[in-house]
Amino acid sequence: MLAYILRRLLLIIPTLFGILLINFVITQAAPGGPVEQAIAKAQGLDTTGNRVSGSKEGEISSQKGNESSYRGAQGLDPQLIKDLEKQYGFDKPASERFSMMIKNYLRFDFGQSFFRDATVISLIKEKMPVSISLGLWSTLIIYLVSIPLGIKKAISHGSHFDVATSSLIIVGYAIPGFLFAILLIVLFAGGSYWHIFPMQGLISENFDQLSTGGKVVDYAYHMVLPTICLTIGGFATLTMLTKNSFLDEIHKQYVVTARAKGLNDTQVLYGHVFRNAMLIIISGFPAALLSVFFTGSFLIEVIFNLDGLGLLSFESVINRDYPVIFGNLYIFTLVGLILRIISDVTYMFIDPRIDFNSRD
Repeated sequence: MLAYILRRLLLIIPTLFGILLINFVITQAAPGGPVEQAIAKAQGLDTTGNRVSGSKEGEISSQKGNESSYRGAQGLDPQLIKDLEKQYGFDKPASERFSMMIKNYLRFDFGQSFFRDATVISLIKEKMPVSISLGLWSTLIIYLVSIPLGIKKAISHGSHFDVATSSLIIVGYAIPGFLFAILLIVLFAGGSYWHIFPMQGLISENFDQLSTGGKVVDYAYHMVLPTICLTIGGFATLTMLTKNSFLDEIHKQYVVTARAKGLNDTQVLYGHVFRNAMLIIISGFPAALLSVFFTGSFLIEVIFNLDGLGLLSFESVINRDYPVIFGNLYIFTLVGLILRIISDVTYMFIDPRIDFNSRD
């Protein structure tokens, strides 16, 4: 098993390198980079090319006939373009910039944000509590509800309970989270009916003045609505996966043999079926653990005014903030690959029939 784990760890290097390379090529080819956006702002334009109200022409020294590879750079001082390129690191060839990025990332040095006065690491640390709060509670609720519900549906397959719960989770899966968020705000956050829960934010303005118990209650009240919105569509997949996995195991020969030996349904279910049926559920643990730290729903964060990784990632893509984009991508991918290895090792402890040493 150690040899298998070592091979998987070594495979992380080319996998991570390939993902970064593909995304680097795509971002370099995409129009509207940071230099282009700085040029647009220098000319008093927004990122769509529309002139910003109140901007004055002629504030930047111009030079007619200037030739530049950047769209919209005509009329600007060539030295200004060179300064912008140097500021954002575009005065070097793409291959050199990529190799420098890889060397820095190996030391977990993600650099400085282009458009925020902060390092990438500090930005991620700043936004992480919001994402951990949303991811932890939504993932915990989904697993605590979906697995027991899936087992119950497998035991009572075809019953009224099975049909009713299937209808409910399918309806929940079909409702977009942001629309459900608006509905909850209208109903329970003072929109038009009851004002039971806060409308926005993770904590109240007087949070520091509250007692320890008051802080817990305040935090819990703020988390109720966004957590519900994130979990409403997550029950369907895990519940049906659990049900189908248990149904598949229940009809196997070893279950018939166990019942013939006099074991009751509870002993058969939790003594024999559970361990085998849970194998396919465990395969989803890496994604679940990853979502705990990196769950970011841009629309949910905007609606409830939660400044998390989802909003940070969206804004960095819009602004072409490459250090933030690639910093998030690097950490997200690295943690995901490591969790995949942990998932494989967990398989072995649950099912001794899985032997990594026999794999080529």
